[in-house]
Amino acid sequence: MMNLLFFFLLVVQTHSVTPVIHSLKYFTTASSQVPNFPEYVSVGYVDEVEISYYDSNIRKAESKQDWMNKITAENPNYWQIETEINVVNEHIFKDNIEKAMKRFNQTGGVHTYQMMSGCEWNDETDEVKGWRQISYDGEDFISLDMKTWTWTAAKPQAFPTKLKWDQYIFLLNDKKYYFTEECPSYLKKYVEYGKKVLMRTELPEVFLLQKTPSSPVTCMATGFYPDLADLFWRKDGEQMFEDVEHGELLPNHDGTFQMSVELKVEVTAEVEGKYECVFQLSGVKEDLVTKLERRSILSNASHEGNVSVTATLAVLAVVVLLAAAIIIIIFIIKRRPSRQVQYDPAVPKTQHWSGICGT
Repeated sequence: MMNLLFFFLLVVQTHSVTPVIHSLKYFTTASSQVPNFPEYVSVGYVDEVEISYYDSNIRKAESKQDWMNKITAENPNYWQIETEINVVNEHIFKDNIEKAMKRFNQTGGVHTYQMMSGCEWNDETDEVKGWRQISYDGEDFISLDMKTWTWTAAKPQAFPTKLKWDQYIFLLNDKKYYFTEECPSYLKKYVEYGKKVLMRTELPEVFLLQKTPSSPVTCMATGFYPDLADLFWRKDGEQMFEDVEHGELLPNHDGTFQMSVELKVEVTAEVEGKYECVFQLSGVKEDLVTKLERRSILSNASHEGNVSVTATLAVLAVVVLLAAAIIIIIFIIKRRPSRQVQYDPAVPKTQHWSGICGT
């Protein structure tokens, strides 16, 4: 199961305040011999908000946002087509696992075949960027180079696949059209449908936490949206780059986000007021500033009110742990293709789907 986490680690990125970048991502995971987990799962996201879901147990593509159902006004069969596409891909992905097992001389055990595919769109410059990455057993296998429109093999076992897929010129041309034209077109539609949700701003609650008087002070911001945010420590008005450690950006269960940054400092009367934690959110002009003062730090070693402070810390710890567990589960299942994918066929197995429904 540790291999399943590898792809998650690959997609974790440092976030900063960079406005007007929208993304459409599809993630798919096919797996074998994983207990209590569907053999095939497909999930779609717009700006990190889940919009669609399909798995091999329910065998039906479902909308995860009410505003996504607006697509049926122009395409009444949208969700039926989504279902049909996933039914086809389910068989192909399972076949891909079998082929990959032979390629790696494997006879059994837990295995996964995963894909991340999608595009980004800058609504100021209209610049678009696409990607398609495939992994096997949690490690990079092959990816599409969007500059040369050729496949890049990440492992020797993927090289025969690269040679064959590079020969499918008509499929590559189709993919080029999809990633440069069709995917951004669908992304723009989805952003328009969900703009009340996707373009909203929510400010966080900010807490200062410290386990013991000698531990680093953690500044934690939780409950903000969108994820285009920055959190940092400042001393005497200057941003600090030393003695600080940034945590990961994590999703909350309600669709908002949380992040944290640690400061290594001994909190004494002399340093109070010199340090401050600064939160910045895209679309919000004013920074949210929290000064470092001993009375504002939540700690097990706090003064009066230990019971309530300890309870607060326990709740926050549970929130962080749950968020970490959720993001691991999400990224285990988050692998979706630009519709149909072949693993290594001599010829394409069925109709190419990348021109349909946004993937």
